[in-house]
Amino acid sequence: MTAIIQPAPGVCHMPGFFDPAAQAGLAAAIADAIAAAPLFVSHMPRTGVPMSVRMTNCGPLGWMSDREHGYRYEPRHPQTGEPWPPIPEALLEAWRVLTGYPRPPEACLVNVYDNKARMGLHQDRDEQDFDAPILSVSLGADCRFRIGGRKRAEPTVSLILSAGDALVMTGPARLCFHGVDRILPTLTATLPESLSKFGARVNLTLRRVT
Repeated sequence: MTAIIQPAPGVCHMPGFFDPAAQAGLAAAIADAIAAAPLFVSHMPRTGVPMSVRMTNCGPLGWMSDREHGYRYEPRHPQTGEPWPPIPEALLEAWRVLTGYPRPPEACLVNVYDNKARMGLHQDRDEQDFDAPILSVSLGADCRFRIGGRKRAEPTVSLILSAGDALVMTGPARLCFHGVDRILPTLTATLPESLSKFGARVNLTLRRVT
């Protein structure tokens, strides 16, 4: 049984929830999704500054951001105009098992980090349904993940997310500020071959939007 670590109220960390074989299968499914919906770069709404993380999406809805229209969910890829590929079944099963939420996720953000990429502290508040949890799954290199409170200035705690880890944010943690400080150097936690050409780490974030 996977151990559950609770570093903060509403945060559940399940190290190694996906074993190496499951990680390889999930990576192959995500590589197929990237082939259908190529990686792109979102931009900050007010400044137009590009984000350091490349991304794509799976599911009925996909998250994106640009200077003109800001943060939002869209049903189609911004470059191909095609619908997003479906969320892999392994992730849907993880959502059912780990969250117990009665409705399925509508978006799976696929965030691809190179060794220098990071993600500043932010809240996930572009969704209509804040009662729904957020499920995050890590593949590849370790990262230092940080989570605080509902105000940016509140104290934070840090934890290491490794390949195969799952993290659920729910209840009091649903609107907490969180981010990725850095990708950590490692000799063992590498992406499966199907994804290694894209970067060092892939984060899969499942959300209910409506």
